[in-house]
Amino acid sequence: MGGRVIDADSKPTSPSNGERNLVLVGRTGNGKSATANSILGKRAFKSKAGSSGVTKTCEMQRTMLKDGQVVNVIDTPGLFDSSADSEFVSKEIVKCIGMTKDGIHAVLVVFSVRNRFSEEEGAAIHILESLFGKKISDYMIVVFTGGDELEDNDETLEDYLGRECPKPLKEILQLCDNRCVLFDNKTKDTAKRTEQVGKLLSLVNSVIVQNGGQPYTDEIFAELKKGATKLRDQQVEVDSLKGYSRREISELKEQMKKSYDDQLKRTTEMFEYKLKETTTRLEQQLAEEQATRLKAEQAAQSAQTKSNDEIGKLKKETAEIREQPKNGWCAIL
Repeated sequence: MGGRVIDADSKPTSPSNGERNLVLVGRTGNGKSATANSILGKRAFKSKAGSSGVTKTCEMQRTMLKDGQVVNVIDTPGLFDSSADSEFVSKEIVKCIGMTKDGIHAVLVVFSVRNRFSEEEGAAIHILESLFGKKISDYMIVVFTGGDELEDNDETLEDYLGRECPKPLKEILQLCDNRCVLFDNKTKDTAKRTEQVGKLLSLVNSVIVQNGGQPYTDEIFAELKKGATKLRDQQVEVDSLKGYSRREISELKEQMKKSYDDQLKRTTEMFEYKLKETTTRLEQQLAEEQATRLKAEQAAQSAQTKSNDEIGKLKKETAEIREQPKNGWCAIL
């Protein structure tokens, strides 16, 4: 199972002139920051090899393509790591929404061919759907990092997926209509870098076209955008007031800021509740699946033991039967 076939020589065409908001999500150590840097064409995010995450909070960097298209790349910490605190995750999600207030044009789900696909990575997609609705999968693109390793082994992404693709990963690829691309973030080959980024941006554009030219957004995005706009307008209005002291203007701004902060807090608490609820449900589901699997394994082991006992008994009986004629002839002689 591979990604969509795209002509390497084709240039990504832009279906509209607006900015592109790309959000990278994935487990710590999968190469999100390195991928973000490849897209930007510069070392904008801190990145290093290893399992310990460098990105501690959501960050956004932007670049302008040769055709004038502006691409905003939002790098996230390991939001769906099993060790991540639900309050921290919720705050970072709200912060990410604030950065992409006009909507998300593509969610880049980053996996690594170097790392074994984990149960928590499979669960992360269900968490995304729980927080943002099933429509979020229409905006997902899977990015596999570690292309250099496959190349060293003379393998393609299709070879890897045919050999290593577990059922949960197959389901994720099916969810996003098999939109996937392989990245080699270590290559120094400019042409290769351009080609893989071009493939990704072509997929981004196809996502935008598929979704009628509209980025992903919902009521939460709209409310936060409305709150931020209201705060900005109010602060501008206060600055223009006459007859107020600096202290009074400062107090008015502080009250307005507190109102917006309260909105952010309510949204964060809502996400935290949904996150905990979904996590608990997924943990229960996983426990039930493990219990069912263990029961099946025990039944199989019991059946094998019984079969071995029966085979042993049958061998013993056969040996005794073979001995009987021999003993009889000896008695006659």
